[in-house]
Amino acid sequence: MKQRLLAIALSFGLLGSTFARPVRADDELDAYKIKHVLLISVDGLHALDLSNYVNSHPQSTLAQLSSHGFTYTNASTSTPSDSFPGLSSLVTGGSPTTAGFWYDVTYNRAVSPQLTGNAGVGSSGGNCPGTIGGVVEYDEGIDIDLTQLNGGGGINPAYLPRDPKNNCAPIYPHQYLRVNTMFEVIKANGGRTAWTDKHPSYEWTNGPSGKGVDDFYGPEINSIPVALNFPGCTPVPFADATVDDGWTNSFADIQCYDETHVVAVLNQIDGWTHDRSKKAGVPTIFGTNFQAVSVGEKLKVDPVTGDSGGYADVLGTPNPGLASELDFIDQSIGKFVSELKKEGIYDSTLIIVGAKHGQSPIDITKNHNIAGGQPTATLGAADAFDISDDGSLIWLTSPSLVTSVVKQISDPAVQAQLGIQEIFAGQSLQNKFNSPADDPRTPDIILKVNTGVIFTGGTKIAEHGGFNEDDTHIALLVSNPSLDSITVKTPVSNQQVPATILKVLGIDPNQLQAVRKEQVHVLPFLLSDGDSDDRKW
Repeated sequence: MKQRLLAIALSFGLLGSTFARPVRADDELDAYKIKHVLLISVDGLHALDLSNYVNSHPQSTLAQLSSHGFTYTNASTSTPSDSFPGLSSLVTGGSPTTAGFWYDVTYNRAVSPQLTGNAGVGSSGGNCPGTIGGVVEYDEGIDIDLTQLNGGGGINPAYLPRDPKNNCAPIYPHQYLRVNTMFEVIKANGGRTAWTDKHPSYEWTNGPSGKGVDDFYGPEINSIPVALNFPGCTPVPFADATVDDGWTNSFADIQCYDETHVVAVLNQIDGWTHDRSKKAGVPTIFGTNFQAVSVGEKLKVDPVTGDSGGYADVLGTPNPGLASELDFIDQSIGKFVSELKKEGIYDSTLIIVGAKHGQSPIDITKNHNIAGGQPTATLGAADAFDISDDGSLIWLTSPSLVTSVVKQISDPAVQAQLGIQEIFAGQSLQNKFNSPADDPRTPDIILKVNTGVIFTGGTKIAEHGGFNEDDTHIALLVSNPSLDSITVKTPVSNQQVPATILKVLGIDPNQLQAVRKEQVHVLPFLLSDGDSDDRKW
């Protein structure tokens, strides 16, 4: 039965094997053999980037992992394609509709504003409970000191939104998440958990319980670069740099920042905590986020080397700057593989390489930056808040304004000015997401813009957060020595990743609330029960 199912899939082009022989019935992963899962998010990594790199670097770590792994070439991340909803889908199985994360900075009609803003970042604060409706900021703006790599020691509650129905208590990021995480589920089933990411605010991976991650590490990416105890990691000083530039000013600096994540994971593979302060055992589920590729796609020219970022052509050939970042990622994952082998746990570890989001555009000739605070400047007083990168989420001061605002921005001249491709509002928005009338987090209007449009006055040549192909079509590779090399073209989603991780570890995926609510299935063709002919789709 398994062989017939795979034969049917092959005949329709859903699967492709790099081997000339027929696919065996035991090609899929033997569930319950896996003891550890290493989840790696390479932010900005497209499916095309992974395929191109493996093809052009046959001796690379990524090629080796692909030689015994399932490569899902038609995988999608969340919409919008920002880091918060992207990671949320990877660790909860939920979309913004269920998990409640739309972006790292949004608006909520039911909360009160933060008490004060952080060094000019975010809103200036407001009364609680007198003011209802406010910005929800969960990026570097909530750090005690965003100039320091450790965020000054964590989160300052004065910078958090407040709950007018709970004595105006600050709402921490983990409290804002509406569903549980796979970290909570795995920990409840006796496993150890760890995660490393780019802001202290990613403590939300703990889940609503606040206790899901045993070993969390969130060095601040937007801090002022400092010398690190890694070979070659002396940051480049920039006279015109601002705090917000952080470690993203050069291709070398971002690699130094990412190296902090690499060292954390290597320590965890060795059975230590991320800072190697104490022995804790190898986590059951652990992983990290890389920013190097994202910066390699965004940064037009490195101010030190003069190397160009982005892509050389529409086929995804990387320019020198991006190529160096891809090499860095491959070498870093190679360190993980070597350490897993040294510790004798490579065979029992499932490695997943994916991405929270893509980056748009690949074709840099389409890049069109729009400055002037658009669409805020266009909407004027009707705009309560918008977050606009290469798409736009808009919250209005009153739901009654939707019709008039849509009429305003649907004018051909305004659409041309803002580079609008599609407007989602009213029923077209509700067909995809919760109604703004019922869910205080849902934007009133969503703009999908033309490929290449970025709302910035800067020089970046790519961005994420939108709804276009290059934003959402991301890499997904699932690897273990027991697997053969299989290419799966069936459409899949990042929402299926946590369900698959739990199933591989012998845990019911339905313990994830979002999996139950959205009826999420495990990744296709990968798993077999081992004692039956039923394949999990």
